[in-house]
Amino acid sequence: MQNSNLFEDVVRRLAEGQIPSPRLEARLLIANTLGVDTNELNPFVVKLDDAQTEKLMQSLQDRLKHKPICKIVGKKAFYKYDFRVDCNVLSPRPDTEILVEAAIHLGQENKLTRVLDLGTGSGCILLSVLADLPNAKGVGIDISDKALEIAQTNAEMLGVVSRVELMRASWFDDNLSLGDKFDLIVSNPPYIKSEDINKLEPEVKDYDPMLALDGGADGYRDYKKLAERIPSWLKDGGYVLLEVGINQAEDVAQIFQEKGLSLCEIAKDLSGINRCVILKK
Repeated sequence: MQNSNLFEDVVRRLAEGQIPSPRLEARLLIANTLGVDTNELNPFVVKLDDAQTEKLMQSLQDRLKHKPICKIVGKKAFYKYDFRVDCNVLSPRPDTEILVEAAIHLGQENKLTRVLDLGTGSGCILLSVLADLPNAKGVGIDISDKALEIAQTNAEMLGVVSRVELMRASWFDDNLSLGDKFDLIVSNPPYIKSEDINKLEPEVKDYDPMLALDGGADGYRDYKKLAERIPSWLKDGGYVLLEVGINQAEDVAQIFQEKGLSLCEIAKDLSGINRCVILKK
């Protein structure tokens, strides 16, 4: 089917559904339907067969239900790379790139070569670090088998699969053994208060895994548990980088300082919010 009005129709429906950047998203949906790069797409001259038309209409309906565009097209750009994503993993967010950049900087300056990612999800943190630190090896743990499958695929896509081990595990398991100690530990644990989950945007609360969002009654449940475990997993002189929610940085830093770690820095995200707590053993 060729329809010169198709693009504008999709734009109009997205705009009516109060979807941000409707023209950009219309291009993304149509390009994904055709299996082409958006840069190759002339949206005003589009030929769709019946199957492609059905796929586009389904994608449009999904987006109007606030399914994130990355989880419709199945990939998300993060840091310098593209990552496969679906509803079994958090959608990678630009704010998390602050943690990745800090980890890579520390790794390069201090020749850190053994990295642990706690709650690896899509692998976007760990795999970005490994891709930029060619002498490093990493371990990523997650409680979700489906998330680990996504991370495995991303490790293969980034060409780091020989330098990463992915394990199904929970940091609440007191018998968890991770082998040799690490000189760099990174984590973006759940930090939303349980009572605040329903206040989140539908793109988040309806399509990100609840296990990766819910941080317990006070939002600090997982940080408190990690603070008990991380010092025993970390080499002397090693670093810990933790993503935190709004107004949580100082409290999280205190939780870990009470377990003997020293605060190096609290890094701000692109909006000026304290987002990454950096500590050292």
